[in-house]
Amino acid sequence: MKNIPVLHVCENSIAAAHERALVALYEHGAQFRTQYDKPGDPPSLDCTMNLTVLDPLAEPMIHKAFPGGIEELREYVMEVGGAKDHWVKNLNDAADTRWEYTYHGRLAGYGTWQERRNGERIRAGGFNINQIEAVITKLVNQPFTRQAQMITWMPNIDLDCYDPPCLQSVWYRLMEDEGAWWLNCNIRFRSNDAWGASFMNLFGFVMFNRDVVAAEIARRAGRPVKLGRLNWQADSYHIYGKDIADAKARLFDRIPRSTLAERTYEFSDPMIQEMYNEAEAAIREKIAEYDRAH
Repeated sequence: MKNIPVLHVCENSIAAAHERALVALYEHGAQFRTQYDKPGDPPSLDCTMNLTVLDPLAEPMIHKAFPGGIEELREYVMEVGGAKDHWVKNLNDAADTRWEYTYHGRLAGYGTWQERRNGERIRAGGFNINQIEAVITKLVNQPFTRQAQMITWMPNIDLDCYDPPCLQSVWYRLMEDEGAWWLNCNIRFRSNDAWGASFMNLFGFVMFNRDVVAAEIARRAGRPVKLGRLNWQADSYHIYGKDIADAKARLFDRIPRSTLAERTYEFSDPMIQEMYNEAEAAIREKIAEYDRAH
């Protein structure tokens, strides 16, 4: 095979789109080896995926086929919101094994990294740009702009990084209809673990777009801002070989004998809402415990 398959899916909700994208990858993906394979692992399945969600807040929002549960989903939403930005490693300390970056850290403080000077941790770098604030300001002042974009890639660090950012860019544009602004969004990943991470990525950024970007635009502009379509492009959308059997057992083999409703949760379900909201206190204590240990 000379060409990596380019696959396209379009669904109304993120849960339906996630499932359809996984099925498309399973049926039409190409086999690849990766630098993360262990001896004996089968090849991964890979493609370039373009996934469009027409109504990101439509039910069902949560697919059951992702590692973890409602608590882990809440934790990831908090992470995308910045709760773990301080977990980033000191780049001039070879013994520091914490994270290379967080997505929120790159978006809210692009151009900076952690170092120590005279024993004190500092935020170093040639510049520090809060891209989240910049795109919100730009969209409020010029709703028709095509320039509301945020990026994560820092070539001075990421070209030699063992695990560089998968998220590459987030682009916004506003449409006007029914007396409201509709926040349309394009998100690009260079690499997206379809089974192990993609659903949490999708859900996390839908919540970020709703609770951070759209809400703040609405507050400043004094008018309703709703979520329009989300277009998600992954240059490498893949299931690792080690995960294919699990994906087959938990999803692909279940599709012919179950309904979408049986394979998903509605986020608005009071029981799901209770689990989701009550998880926050335990997650904050988990973060605090990690902080105390490190």
